[in-house]
Amino acid sequence: MKKTTLEICCASAADAVEAEKGGADRIELNSAMVFGGLTPSIGDLIEAKKRINIPVVVMIRPRSGGFCCSEIEFEVMKKNAEKLLAAGADGIVFGILKEDGSPDIEKNKIMRKIAGDKEAVFHRAFDIVSDPFAAVDQLTDIGIDRILTSGQQAKVEDGLKLAREIINYAGDRIEVLLGGGIREHNVKKIILRTGAEQIHLSAFKEIFDNSASHQTKVSFNGLKSLPENKYKITDSKKVKAVKNNIS
Repeated sequence: MKKTTLEICCASAADAVEAEKGGADRIELNSAMVFGGLTPSIGDLIEAKKRINIPVVVMIRPRSGGFCCSEIEFEVMKKNAEKLLAAGADGIVFGILKEDGSPDIEKNKIMRKIAGDKEAVFHRAFDIVSDPFAAVDQLTDIGIDRILTSGQQAKVEDGLKLAREIINYAGDRIEVLLGGGIREHNVKKIILRTGAEQIHLSAFKEIFDNSASHQTKVSFNGLKSLPENKYKITDSKKVKAVKNNIS
């Protein structure tokens, strides 16, 4: 098996440290993972870059709930991208769609220009476009470096056929990064069935914060399903287990 790039999706500088410890080749830095990943803080980026020696690309996504953006949201995206790149990000991850679900080429082109000589990555908004092959062409034409996809399924294991077709169609014109439900037990199968050269996943464990265990009547989370006294951090052992299966 040829060398496969392992990108770990992280929600903090602490996550990034653990991911590198486990053998990650690249970090995608986010916040608010419960919402699919939003723009991280500049502090997390600065601290991650200070502590690790692998590339860090940052999510530029102002909110959950779709991929269209208003004029104000687009201005926020541009400013966040500029500031995070200036702070040391090795690339930006974004994906702007029109109301009909097709890529908003003009806005994505502007984001590509802001990235300059750093990487520009189109995230899993790609998985809801109606014509993924046309989208590959459009994104290639505006200079996007990489696409993240699960083969337009909730988990890439259920989208292997389309994922392979997208990889073959993209060829050497644009990189294709596979993500969505990749774990130690299925990573080899996914790579062998698709020919993927890059994979993307998160690998968390739960940590207790007992400061919030003493008063059960008070709730701080907007989502009632989230526990008040636990949080997640990247598990370097889980990252290492995946790494061992692709090395």
